[in-house]
Amino acid sequence: MGARSRNGADWPGVRLHVVTGKGGTGKTTAAASLALALASNAKHVLLCEVEERQGIAQLFDVPPLPYEERRIASGLGTGSTGGGSVHALAIDVESALLEYLAMYYRLGRAGRALERFGVIDFATTIAPGVRDVLLTGKLYEAAHRNRRHKKAREYDAIVLDAPPTGRIGQFLNVNSELAGLAKAGPVRKQADTVMTLLRSKQTAVHLVTVLEDMPVQETADGIEQLRAARLPVGAVIVNRVRPHALDEEARDKAIAGDLPRELIERGLAAAGVRSTRTLVDALLDEAREHSERRELEDEQRRHINDLGVPTYELPRLSGGVDLGGLYELAAAFCEQGMA
Repeated sequence: MGARSRNGADWPGVRLHVVTGKGGTGKTTAAASLALALASNAKHVLLCEVEERQGIAQLFDVPPLPYEERRIASGLGTGSTGGGSVHALAIDVESALLEYLAMYYRLGRAGRALERFGVIDFATTIAPGVRDVLLTGKLYEAAHRNRRHKKAREYDAIVLDAPPTGRIGQFLNVNSELAGLAKAGPVRKQADTVMTLLRSKQTAVHLVTVLEDMPVQETADGIEQLRAARLPVGAVIVNRVRPHALDEEARDKAIAGDLPRELIERGLAAAGVRSTRTLVDALLDEAREHSERRELEDEQRRHINDLGVPTYELPRLSGGVDLGGLYELAAAFCEQGMA
């Protein structure tokens, strides 16, 4: 688990990577890092968000994203041809509906008139399933571009910073959400078309967690919901993993209070630090707390292993998450074979 090194990516047939996770686990960070990792070897990646939080813009320290694909970063450049690019897009339901009306009904100015009269807000409020059809429909459009779309950029992969695990099944299972609203017609047809992508081998839904009880349980519940909806489960991404400062024997001794004081005193002396009883006691307490925390985390690791899906680990960044940190996490993905 975690530190696996491979020569190639584990998801060669996947074009749409959906990243979800319990709130607070860092799913946006994981999605952004995955996009950077995938943008290696001259690949071009589209990173999308649908929650209108502008989380991607904040992470990359760029102005708020409009409903327009903008280049925000370059890939890692691990191959001989150099790195690719990461473009980003904030998908909002109003713009997605206007684009839908313009593409399929040629309602340009008339569509904008609907927006002024509040028709769009009304429609998506009383029929939330329609909202998700429009949002996922934009993903389908981006995934199926080709040379016939003269002005549209083609991407090797798409990464979606998706809603949290509590809503991911509902968000992706769009045709089920429309069952009582539209049994026929263009919206229903689009929902069915989108589902062909979401349930195909071109899609993988990755779940982000941390080594704590509630996020791990929500991850397990999310996997069960995805499988029940016949949606493709990808990997579990364990975020904010602490380094293993002590081996198992030292950890057990630290918990039991049996770490030798003289060993710590010699280490301090070798580092040129004056040893005092207070300092050694503080270090012993820190070692015990670290070891107890690791014991709890290892228990959660066992629960994750029992889920039977590929697992990757991202390290805890001591300096917080900035662009340099995102590249560090992207490198971890590449080393483990995720991209």
